Amino acid sequence: MEKKNNEEELIKKFDSSTRYRKLTGVSGLIVTLIAISFSLFHLYTAQFGLLMQVKQRSVHLAFLMVLIFLLYPALKKSNQVRPTVVDWIGAIMSLAAAGYLLFGYDALQLRAGVPIITDYIFGALCILLIFETTRRAIGYELPILGLVFILYGYFGYLLPGSLGHSGYSIERIIEHLYLSSEGIFGIALGVSSTYIFLFILFGAILGKTGLSQFINDFSMGIAGHKPGGPAKIAILGSSLMGTINGSAVANVASTGAFTIPLMKEKGYKPHFAASVEAVSSTGGQLVPPVMGAAAFIMIEYTGIPYSQIMLAALVPALLFYLALWFVVENESRKLGLKGVPKEELPNIRKTMRARGHLLISIVVIFYLLIDGYTPLFAAFWGIVTTILASFLRKETRLSLKDFLNTLENGAKGALGIGIACALVGFIVGITSLTSIGLTLGNQLISFANGNLVITLFLTMVISIILGMGLPTTAAYIVAAVIATPPLIQLGVPVLAAHMFVFYYACLSNITPPVALAAYTGAAIAGERPNKVGWTSFRLALSGYIIPFMFVYSPILLLGVGDEVFTLQTVIAIVTAILGVYVLTTSLQGFWVVKLNMVESTLLFVMAIILINPGWITDTVGTIVILCMYIMQRRKGRNTERSIINEKDRNQQAFKSL
Repeated sequence: MEKKNNEEELIKKFDSSTRYRKLTGVSGLIVTLIAISFSLFHLYTAQFGLLMQVKQRSVHLAFLMVLIFLLYPALKKSNQVRPTVVDWIGAIMSLAAAGYLLFGYDALQLRAGVPIITDYIFGALCILLIFETTRRAIGYELPILGLVFILYGYFGYLLPGSLGHSGYSIERIIEHLYLSSEGIFGIALGVSSTYIFLFILFGAILGKTGLSQFINDFSMGIAGHKPGGPAKIAILGSSLMGTINGSAVANVASTGAFTIPLMKEKGYKPHFAASVEAVSSTGGQLVPPVMGAAAFIMIEYTGIPYSQIMLAALVPALLFYLALWFVVENESRKLGLKGVPKEELPNIRKTMRARGHLLISIVVIFYLLIDGYTPLFAAFWGIVTTILASFLRKETRLSLKDFLNTLENGAKGALGIGIACALVGFIVGITSLTSIGLTLGNQLISFANGNLVITLFLTMVISIILGMGLPTTAAYIVAAVIATPPLIQLGVPVLAAHMFVFYYACLSNITPPVALAAYTGAAIAGERPNKVGWTSFRLALSGYIIPFMFVYSPILLLGVGDEVFTLQTVIAIVTAILGVYVLTTSLQGFWVVKLNMVESTLLFVMAIILINPGWITDTVGTIVILCMYIMQRRKGRNTERSIINEKDRNQQAFKSL
């Protein structure tokens, strides 16, 4: 119980969307009923048919804003136990602002979309309420960015050059954001009101059945006994947790509460232990099927089926975790760290017997998605399968109380990302209204002088900076609107361009100065946040190169192209793995033995060469790496002989005394 409370406190500290009140009494009962109704609404519409787009999204938004006003205090000094009068007024106004469109949309259609004064009033009210609820739920960063875009839409006529435009009236901006399908009720909120909510609910139900404990035990049984075992447990556990959990911070708090103390106990320095967990948990957002929820937005922006997006994500996720595994392997050998004795680890067979049946639901989801069913259909039946599978063992069985509790917690877990999707509608709406996305894209290409490498680098920086202050999904949407068009214009495949932006939006969680996943790990390890942040950045350096790999070799994204598994694909994957391995080795300065500066530099260059596809670069890079490995082995043997000879001389000297 104490461990669970510590996890919750850590998540609240670094993830503002979880800092809601714990209500009791009448207000607590009301909020519980609203939250459960929220989940039941989405389960019902997932199975029996969605409402008309705008109506589905307006109901979703109404639930979001009402719950946020009641659960999140306006200020830190506000009442933390029960909603205030202002909160209740905000909730009622939210119901009116979203409900107006729900009940008035048919009348708007009869007017041929021509707005009347009440449309503007409720539209302005809705915009203001979204600003306030987003501020309460996830902080100031996203609302400030949204406000900047709205001000740009109004005052654009004051700006010089290509950034300027004729300017739009307040009425036109409200109409575009509130009444069109390109603003608040656009793609982002649409995906939140369907796929994202259901997958968050799926994760909540899986967590309640004890899948998290299964993942920890399974990871310990598989990797715990190996050299550097505790760190490898973190890598394996966090990657598996990423299949159901879209939050890097929550992943660190849940998995790291166990793995970080274990790593410290077995000889890892606190900052290294925290960094391994932070990087591992961040990588969880790259792992299908959840992928930090941003992948569901990618479906709408690219028109590519989710099964293809999942397939495309596999190799980059594999490369990311292999890079971290190689770092841990080298560090373990360098420090001479051993694994955990097998007798101290969970038995894999017993673990599988106790909770292995919970994997059935994940298998069902993967099967349905790969078979072409929609994510909504797959998530619904994943939830149903999880509930049914839980009854196969007494320890995992869900009672009615447990089920209702997961419905409530699932709804609460969707609030932060849901309201972020609503506010991102401001940014997307102003972008479409003013064509600022096209303008910025052209300026990006112009600044880079049409050079793809420079454009990719600038896109990387934009995506990371946006991700530092925004949820991953919001960061991806904004970066996708601004940065993917120039990449596509320069010949990058659509899926590769979107994956590139998404990848770096995820990595912002471990990129200083705002590295929330790293800071969560630092709190568990009792280490300075900045030290853990920069160590995480160093451990993940190879990961920062991986998106460049799949841009220059799109075949690594298995979903790009007509044929997936060919000899060329296999060669590309093998050389990519080799490149990642050599890159991590060069950055650590240790292989078989310690590398000198020349050797590290040469290995780094060979790793970069392998990024560029082609049999010449692959052959040259592989031959040079092989030669260097042989040299390293010889150095290692010579070092061993020197040590043995030194021991012999010392023994002889001792005997002569």
